[in-house]
Amino acid sequence: MNYVVVGNPIAHSKSPQIHAAFAAQCKLDGFSYERLLAPLGGFDAAVRDFLAAGGRGCNVTVPFKEDAFRFADALTERAQAAGAVNTLKVQADGRVLGDNTDGAGLVADLLRHTTLAGKRVLLLGAGGAARGVLLPLAAEQPASIMLANRTAAKALALADEFRSRIAVPLAGCGVDAVAGSFDVIINATSASLGGEAIALPAGVFEPGAIAYDMMYGREETAFLAQARSAGAAQCVDGLGMLVGQAAEAFFLWTGQRPAVAPVLHTLRTAL
Repeated sequence: MNYVVVGNPIAHSKSPQIHAAFAAQCKLDGFSYERLLAPLGGFDAAVRDFLAAGGRGCNVTVPFKEDAFRFADALTERAQAAGAVNTLKVQADGRVLGDNTDGAGLVADLLRHTTLAGKRVLLLGAGGAARGVLLPLAAEQPASIMLANRTAAKALALADEFRSRIAVPLAGCGVDAVAGSFDVIINATSASLGGEAIALPAGVFEPGAIAYDMMYGREETAFLAQARSAGAAQCVDGLGMLVGQAAEAFFLWTGQRPAVAPVLHTLRTAL
């Protein structure tokens, strides 16, 4: 059972550590997981060579998630909706299935801290990260989802695209036009990478709200620091999403669902 995580760069990836822990939990002998550095423009060839040598699946990280989407022979519904693939699996017939487990990882981590049913959700961003989590978020039946983006037109377009796919009220607007307060505020932008705050109107964080940043680091992210100052009751970074999406990929490959909490604790301690 040979698996890899494919990316460029890839040396920083925590995936081998995570999947080794999962395999040990599940007592899987012969489970191998390594990093694979693919050259820019060379994703297809690198993955074909790996699969030809007996590889059974891949995790895919930047900048190759759209390449993986095109590479797959078949796609899950959530991968189709995301327009990107982060997990490839060789099926029994030899065809390659493409999946996107990011949304499942996010939702699983959120549900460790709060409920989503009946909640008002504000999702910041309208790029690939936001697109990849919309279906799993909507499946939890929140009261509504508001997409807010620096460029309002992108949020409006994404809301228009997904409105027919989900049964939850969905709208879009510019960040500066967000109105009302929300129970769950999720940062799917890259603002925290640059240490930037997001220009949210006052009153966005409902008393008792949870703020969730898909980014993570040793220190609190800029968005979570902003949320704490604005009165958010819980501030959670994206390390649990990282482990959660890996657990979903592991389940896809092996049929076994590992425990996330002990692996998350190990990674958190090592930050």
